[in-house]
Amino acid sequence: MQIVKTLLLGAALALAVAVIWAPDTSADELNIAPVVTGLEEPWSVGFLPDGALLITERGGRLLHVVGDERHAVENLPEIAAVGQGGLLDVLVPRDFATTREIFLTLSVPQGSGAGTALARARLSDDARQLIDLRIIFEMAPGSGGGAHFGSRIVEALDDTLFVTIGERNDPPTAQDLNLHNGSIVRIAKDGSVPPDNPFVDNPEARPEIWSYGHRNPQGATLDLDGNLLDVEHGARGGDEINRIEPGANYGWPVISYGTKYSGGKIGEGTAKEGMEQPAFFW
Repeated sequence: MQIVKTLLLGAALALAVAVIWAPDTSADELNIAPVVTGLEEPWSVGFLPDGALLITERGGRLLHVVGDERHAVENLPEIAAVGQGGLLDVLVPRDFATTREIFLTLSVPQGSGAGTALARARLSDDARQLIDLRIIFEMAPGSGGGAHFGSRIVEALDDTLFVTIGERNDPPTAQDLNLHNGSIVRIAKDGSVPPDNPFVDNPEARPEIWSYGHRNPQGATLDLDGNLLDVEHGARGGDEINRIEPGANYGWPVISYGTKYSGGKIGEGTAKEGMEQPAFFW
C-alpha cells in the first residue's frame, strides 16, 4: 500500500510539473536510469551542492548518498513512525553552502497521537550527524491516528518556509483556524511568525497559518514567478493542484470534486462563496 501511495504521489508531482513545463517527446530523447536502489519507503530527496543526496525513509532513517556509498546520518530527533507518519520531507536551502543547515519534517509524539513538526539542524562537515538540532515548529495537537500528515517544505523567495499539514483524517478540523490541521503554515527559518502572515492579528486563529481548508497536501513547489502551488489528495477522485493565496480557504470538507470512498457525496457540492476553486482537478 505504501508503494502505491508513493507512486500516486509521484504521478501527482509529475502532473504538477507538466502544468509548468511539458517536454516535446517527439524532439527530446528521454532516458530513465536508477540512481539509488534498496531503499525502504523513501519519502523525500534533497540535493547537496557537492552532488551528494540526502534521502529520508519514512521509518526514521536519513541517508547520505554519494555514488555507491551511503550511510545513515545520526542524531535525529524522536520520530513517531506510525501509519503515514514518520521521517518525511528534507529541504536543502539555497544558502546551505555557507550555513550547512537543513530542514526536516517529521511526525512527533503528541500524547497518545502524533503531529507534524519542522526541525532545523546543521549537517556536520563529514555528513555523519546532525548538529544543534531543534524543533522550530510543531502543529497544535488536534487529532490522533496515523493519516494525513501532509509535510512538504518549500523555501519561499523571501527565505521564509511553507510547510503543508494534512487534516489528520479529521475533516472538520480543516475549517478550524484554532488548529493547524489542514493548513499550509508560513514561518521564518528561526521558527518565528512573519508579521505579514494573514491571520497574525486574528485572536481566533493560529498566526502561522497561511491558507486552510486542505485535505492532505503532500506536494508543493514554487512556480516560475515564485508563487506557491500545492498538490493535494482528494478522497475518491477530487485530487487537486491549487494556486495558494494568503488567507484563502480551499474548501475541504465543505466542497470537493471527489466523493466518499463509499460513493457518497462530500459536503455541499463543488463550489461555495468564499472558498477557492482548484487550478486543476482530476
